[in-house]
Amino acid sequence: MDGADTKEIHEHVLEDGTVIRHTHGEHGHSHSHAQTKAVLNRLSRAIGHLESIRRMVEDGRDCSEVLIQLSAVKSAINNTGKIILQDHIEHCIVDAVEHGDKEAIKELERAIDRFMK
Repeated sequence: MDGADTKEIHEHVLEDGTVIRHTHGEHGHSHSHAQTKAVLNRLSRAIGHLESIRRMVEDGRDCSEVLIQLSAVKSAINNTGKIILQDHIEHCIVDAVEHGDKEAIKELERAIDRFMK
């Protein structure tokens, strides 16, 4: 494949201003997927829930209550991650396989490893 060494750099800016740059090789997909709106809604709810937990801690609420609420947020985040992973496989990885982009598969493996920790 011509230009196999050329990699498109993607840049993401997180809410805290952190900039994340990464490549996806030749498959050149965008990150606009079918589940984007659902993911953003879930993240917004989790952020709101986490803010309420912060207020619980500030108000000196019972530690058991705080831990239960933290568990709920953790579960919500994990489920959101699963949606992102499914969307990524259905769009990005399928495209990468079609274009012979083995680096995208390796990046997915690294991302799954970090997500599972």
